[in-house]
Amino acid sequence: MATSAPRLKPPFRAEHTGSFKRPADLLRQRELFSQGKCTLEELRSVEDHAIKEAIQLQRAAGMKAINDGELRRYLFFEGLFDKLEGMKYFPNVPSEWFVDEVPSAQLFKGENHSAPPTYLCVSKLRRVKPCYLDEFEALKKMTTPEEHKYLKITMPSPEFYHFRHGMFAFPKSVYQNDEEYFTDLVKIYRAELGDLYAAGCRNVQIDFPQLSFFCNENVLAAMEKRGIDHAALLDLYLKALGACIEGRPDDMTVGIHVCRGNWHINVEPWIEGGYDRIAEKLFREVPADTYYVEYDNERSGSFEPLRWLPRNKSVVLGIVTTKSTELEPKEELIRRVHEAAAIIANGDEKRTMDEALNQICISPQCGFGSFTEGFSFMTQEDVAKKLKLVVETAKEIWPDA
Repeated sequence: MATSAPRLKPPFRAEHTGSFKRPADLLRQRELFSQGKCTLEELRSVEDHAIKEAIQLQRAAGMKAINDGELRRYLFFEGLFDKLEGMKYFPNVPSEWFVDEVPSAQLFKGENHSAPPTYLCVSKLRRVKPCYLDEFEALKKMTTPEEHKYLKITMPSPEFYHFRHGMFAFPKSVYQNDEEYFTDLVKIYRAELGDLYAAGCRNVQIDFPQLSFFCNENVLAAMEKRGIDHAALLDLYLKALGACIEGRPDDMTVGIHVCRGNWHINVEPWIEGGYDRIAEKLFREVPADTYYVEYDNERSGSFEPLRWLPRNKSVVLGIVTTKSTELEPKEELIRRVHEAAAIIANGDEKRTMDEALNQICISPQCGFGSFTEGFSFMTQEDVAKKLKLVVETAKEIWPDA
């Protein structure tokens, strides 16, 4: 048991990382909309109903940081790049344009798979309108004024399509180099955070799944084979991310989710490997407030990289899995939190166990529906049980949670 004052700002002791399983009626309505058999207003009505249920699910579980479950999105990373002037939708591109060092490309290569739809930069990137302001304003209308300061908006990291497409991410006639490309994205992210803040948003989570690829030896070897300096690429991405979020108001919490993929556990060999390669730079050089790190199984490695966590930051340990309906033993979760706290306490900046515990929160390792289909075996009742487990475990560790 830890003795600490209750957290008055995000992240809270019991957290979750965003997406919820789409109910069947929403999936049906979305399919009708794609076929031109219903109006946008009809789709929005069904979305609103699903979001209200997701909000109530979070309240019932005891979650303080509420979001809309990403239920207006088909994929977790929608909503930003697809709204920028200069990005163009391509229903299909050559599979070679999904560069070899990007593991997700492996899902689409082979006799029975073609490359998925994607977005590519074709001209200077400009933010002509807010990207997530509509989502936030709609969420405000469905929640109480007391909840507004905790509402969370999730968004993709700035390197998303750059990492996916490499040299094909933008034409040299538009941007001469990567630095020019990211300079415009930094302006876009800062403007987005500014508009969200002005509307009352104080809680933002940036999903950075590609970071986990820098933890995998096979991925790094593939990069080296193509002549890519993966150390320099990691530095480029962390510098761009840091520039996007630095200078924000002190009362706006920004967290980085280091996602390790949210498909079935046995088809993700490329995201195996501990955080050792990235932890020091991620925790010390990126000016985030908190880090959502996935620790639901052995592929994530040990807690040892947490030794680099500075005193002025927090970490959200994703120790409850979304890939199984089985509930983790509460005693085991508590043991793991104390194990992580011991690493932090004896890390690069020494501190007491109570101080280390005060820097920790817990959550499911990822969302419950990063993609529209989600996991067929996971019911809404299963989701509720997982969230309740997180909250109950948090209350046993931190009585004021």
